[in-house]
Amino acid sequence: MRKFHVLGLLALLALAGCATVSGPSPQQRARTAGITALEQQGDYARAAHLYLQLAAQFPDEADTYRLRAAEDWRQEGDMDQAAAAISGIRRDRLAKLDRRRLDLLTAQVDLARGNIADALALTAQPVTDLPTGLQQRALELRAQALSANGEYFEAARTRIGMNDQLQGLDQAQNEREIVQNLGRLGSATLQQHLDQVPSGSPLATWMQRTLAQIQGGMAISHPQANQPVGTLLPGQQAGQGYRNPGRVALLLPLSGQLARAGALIREGFFTAYFNDSVGGDQRPQVAVYDSGGTPQEAVAAYQQAVRDGARQVVGPLTRQDVAAVIGQPVLPVPVLALNHPLNDTMPPPQVNEFGLMPETEGASAARRMLAQGLDRAYVVVSTLDFAQRASQAFIRQFTAGGGQIAGQIDLDPAVIDYSSQIATIAPPPPPAGKDIKTDKDAAQAYLKQIADFEKGSGIFLTMRPEQARLTLPQLRLAQLKQPVFATSLVYDGHDNPDADRDLDGVMFCDAPWLFGVQPGLPPRSALAAVLPNVARSGARLFAFGMDAWSLTPYLGWLRTHPGSYVPGATGQLVEDDFGRIQRILTWAQFENGIARPITDSLDLGSPAPGPGTPSAGSPATPPPSGG
Repeated sequence: MRKFHVLGLLALLALAGCATVSGPSPQQRARTAGITALEQQGDYARAAHLYLQLAAQFPDEADTYRLRAAEDWRQEGDMDQAAAAISGIRRDRLAKLDRRRLDLLTAQVDLARGNIADALALTAQPVTDLPTGLQQRALELRAQALSANGEYFEAARTRIGMNDQLQGLDQAQNEREIVQNLGRLGSATLQQHLDQVPSGSPLATWMQRTLAQIQGGMAISHPQANQPVGTLLPGQQAGQGYRNPGRVALLLPLSGQLARAGALIREGFFTAYFNDSVGGDQRPQVAVYDSGGTPQEAVAAYQQAVRDGARQVVGPLTRQDVAAVIGQPVLPVPVLALNHPLNDTMPPPQVNEFGLMPETEGASAARRMLAQGLDRAYVVVSTLDFAQRASQAFIRQFTAGGGQIAGQIDLDPAVIDYSSQIATIAPPPPPAGKDIKTDKDAAQAYLKQIADFEKGSGIFLTMRPEQARLTLPQLRLAQLKQPVFATSLVYDGHDNPDADRDLDGVMFCDAPWLFGVQPGLPPRSALAAVLPNVARSGARLFAFGMDAWSLTPYLGWLRTHPGSYVPGATGQLVEDDFGRIQRILTWAQFENGIARPITDSLDLGSPAPGPGTPSAGSPATPPPSGG
């Protein structure tokens, strides 16, 4: 995939316009003008070849022509060719400004090859004497070198200093890098730095923004999705943003307690793999590795995949296995982890995290409720761990968005009668000593009291279907008639109208593939005919596996194009500031015992400001690993 950035184009055009060749002949001027036209059209490979021809034909200007060829190879994204072009340049034969360009290009080659110390030395020079476009490029490379050396605070400071001079995609990418670098410091270290920074300064503002995203557990921003990937443009063989990842290693538990989960994810992965036509006829090779049942076995599987030539690893699955794999001192091959190791730990470079976290659905429900103008919530949740995690995320998101928790009850699924607990959040009973059936004044006063109780409020519910079928009738009997917003735990994944009529009116967020509202994917009904688990409880893990493949060719594009998303089976998949893949889910509602999607129901609400802002939703049924 060609890498194209505005900053790079500006610097290249500045080079074409400013670099001087001693006494160029009319023939040289005509040929360089034609090459410049190719550069403006984005045909950098052809332009580079033509510059190298000029270098061979005109030895006195060969060094300048080779530098321009190298710049074109850089624009093409081929740093090996760029390195070859500059290898024969004599620095003393270049103009002063071209020497700085050579230094920057050499630093970029060093970064690509892991020569961090050399890149740091080459980018340490002052930039105030450079043209604006070249200044930005120098600062960008300096920030990259600092980050690669683990100097995240200085890298962020450098990027903050250059941010106001950027615009569009370049500015969006730079801002993401600022947050990523600050986030890698961890909240404790970041707070120490913040205490030493002048209040109100740009650096303090960015530090506060980053802290707001990493505090409070799974407190990740709710990224916006506005541009789908994979669009086939005229003349292109692959969809926009598609990059063939080469050899892919899929690490899943294929034996032991999690074998069923691993098998469902694997089936979904290969279903999407063979259904994918966006990348053309050349599919990457995929090798499957058993990640075993321990973190040590997962690390061994990763290392074996690297030895076998993998260029991208997908997996492992459990939180402990993910922590062990991405916690290695060196990660020679990038990882798309299928879980999040710790809520407050940011993924390292070269790592994306994609998991089924209950916290994300709780946050999605909070955004939905607030978007409908409801700022008081009654929280009714199961005592099970994943339900508690969802409710905590709901409370953080809801209160950060200005909402108020009016009451909360935790219900044990082993109990049947919840009346005494429900009474603690129920509306007040009729006034004692008055018969509201005959006393009109008392009746009107009581009705107003009930209306005030219900006004602007809703119920957040997270529990399994069997417990919800017991709870909802008891809530209604206690006159709790507010709208109910739930996580997808409330839905078994298949229609059960006789049992689910008690859930009528309940709204919940879920994966769009379950309801056939995400076009371009294999229909669930057709797959269920040959894979029975797809029709029932295994549907979400199968969809998760489909998305694991769907993300793989676009990981680089998502990272460098904020707002781009993959239309996935579990939702619209978009990367947040820290490399975590978040999902924008669809919403459904029970009607006559049948769960039906709500029109225009994607969770597109704005993130609540302030600390403790959880991320977008996720399917409710967690992996057996507990998250």
